[in-house]
Amino acid sequence: MITIIHGDDISSSRIFLNEVRSKHLNSQLVDGNSLTVTDLTQIMTGGDLFNTEQTIIIEHFYARRKSLKEFAALVELLSEKALEHEIFIWEGKELDKKALSLFKHVTIKTYKLPQILFLFLDSIKPGQGVTLVQIYHKLLKHTEAELLFFMLIRQIRLMLALVHKSSEQIDEVKRMAPWQLNKLQKQAAIFSPRQLRSIHTQLYMLDKGMKTGTLSMPLRSAIDILLLDI
Repeated sequence: MITIIHGDDISSSRIFLNEVRSKHLNSQLVDGNSLTVTDLTQIMTGGDLFNTEQTIIIEHFYARRKSLKEFAALVELLSEKALEHEIFIWEGKELDKKALSLFKHVTIKTYKLPQILFLFLDSIKPGQGVTLVQIYHKLLKHTEAELLFFMLIRQIRLMLALVHKSSEQIDEVKRMAPWQLNKLQKQAAIFSPRQLRSIHTQLYMLDKGMKTGTLSMPLRSAIDILLLDI
């Protein structure tokens, strides 16, 4: 059986994956970036004498590869052995229909971030503190503050990179569709470099406070204050 776990809600998909690992203590975790046919064959034939069925977890299987022939051979091998082993493929992004259709008789588990989250990120603009806090509190009803904090850091970091013309160093920017990049560039242009640096510094201090246990208030309250200052 093959189960594909994908989507941009990485936090939720990781929770599911951890549940899988806790149920299958002898599962094998494999890095899909460097996986070869030889590696996979050895893993699949490495079961114990009385139980040849294995639980195999492959992360980043759909990563770009130098050899399309090797990738096709891996897909073929996984398809052949799907009835003999329990195979989980995890991707930290949403896969398209073409990628999902590579395997037959597959179970697909999709974890999507709420659409209001993207409204929240798009609304990060000077003078929009009250609006941001309102959207933020709606998100807190079904999204952890830690995830929102991570997404906020990511958005500011990407805008800061665009302002300082260092976006070519960030893979996330390289992977953006032209319309996404254009929208982010327009959003970044509303801020001055100094404003973005200031927000980034505040986020860094909050992150440091969490990690060192010196944050004087709950994270959700600290984010409230930060948003009102934007």
